[in-house]
This record gives sequence, C-alpha cells and structure tokens, in this order.
Amino acid sequence: MHSELPAAPGTTRMPEHHLVVSERGSFAFATCSCGWYSPARRSRDLARREGAEHLAESGAEPD
Repeated sequence: MHSELPAAPGTTRMPEHHLVVSERGSFAFATCSCGWYSPARRSRDLARREGAEHLAESGAEPD
C-alpha cells in the first residue's frame, strides 16, 4: 500500500523558493513558491528587496 507519509519523520522535502514580483494596479508585491508573500507596496524596488530578504533568510539562491 502506498503511503503519503515520509519514510522517516522530519525528512519531507521543503518546497523550492521561486520568487515572483507581480503588480496589481499601482501596487507591487513579491510572492514565493513556498507560500510566503510580501505586503502590497507602491515601490516596486521595496517589494523586490523584501523578496530578496526572504530568499536570504531561507538560504535560497536568487533566480
């Protein structure tokens, strides 16, 4: 029988981090494939910086 549980506790693979900066109207926000997202900002540069900080904190390499 196939099980969805990992072979050993704590061994599930975390999702990879892929960052996207999107715009909605005059606001920009960063989202990550792991589920993280930044607040909407009027400054695109600030949204990009917050995304880069998230990647740095998670240990992921920027795309």
